[in-house]
Amino acid sequence: MRGFSTLELVLFVGFALVLVPGAWGWSKEGHIMTCRIAQSLLEPDAAHAVENLLPHHVDGDLSALCVWPDQVRHWYKYRWTSSLHFIDTPDDACTFQYSRDCHDSHGLKNMCIVGAIRNFTTQLSHYREGTSDRRYNMTEALLFLSHFMGDIHQPMHVGFTSDEGGNTIELRWFRHKSNLHHVWDREIILTALADYYDKDMELLLKDIVANFTDGIWYDDVSAWKDCDNLMNCPNKYATESINISCKWGYKGVEPGATLADEYFDSRMPIVMKRIAQGGIRLAMYLNRVFGDQKEEFAAAT
Repeated sequence: MRGFSTLELVLFVGFALVLVPGAWGWSKEGHIMTCRIAQSLLEPDAAHAVENLLPHHVDGDLSALCVWPDQVRHWYKYRWTSSLHFIDTPDDACTFQYSRDCHDSHGLKNMCIVGAIRNFTTQLSHYREGTSDRRYNMTEALLFLSHFMGDIHQPMHVGFTSDEGGNTIELRWFRHKSNLHHVWDREIILTALADYYDKDMELLLKDIVANFTDGIWYDDVSAWKDCDNLMNCPNKYATESINISCKWGYKGVEPGATLADEYFDSRMPIVMKRIAQGGIRLAMYLNRVFGDQKEEFAAAT
């Protein structure tokens, strides 16, 4: 019987923790759908690379470990990754500027989602150099990139500094207590699953895929994949998220408010679209990083 390597054991424990409530970023459902969309769109070279990098026990399923970075972010070894899951912007500025906003609480530069996507994309670009290159852990780089491409498309992960992206804005979601960040992380997804899909995520995912393969988003997909420089495009994704946060996330929300049908009905399509965009863009990144065409990793701004 094949045993686990040290890395696989760490990843296996992380995968088990996915079942424990209290994730950050998209909920496990959001990350799973993002990664399933991406994996279904991989070209042969990228599909082979992803399968080769994944631990044996997940049987080639990228989505099985897309929540792993949330589960290990407070472990001592991975504590440094905690600030990579979000971007805090100046209150009410409703803009993202890399030089101003991409840092951790101690002012260390490049420590935000955009910096993380750049870093792990660059690491994966060395995949073709072979296993003799020990500078990077390619499996972890794949999992981090896949996760952070989901996080950057969750609008409240690019939010205001004072309320920690809505985490400190306590409110009620229908009849139970929550906070604004968690509403966007999971509440909207879970309510959609309960109200329209009999709690079946596969049905919801099928609808999301249908909307971009031949449905209401079909004409927009080529624009979603438009990216001249993989190092600069995450700036665009972060800008989209802070714009959505301002227009749809924070708007009309006060601490202690009750959010219900009106908020859910108007925001649910946005959440589903962002999951689709994250999946399509993750596939684009992996196809370009692992593909035959030489990708230029020019200096980002």
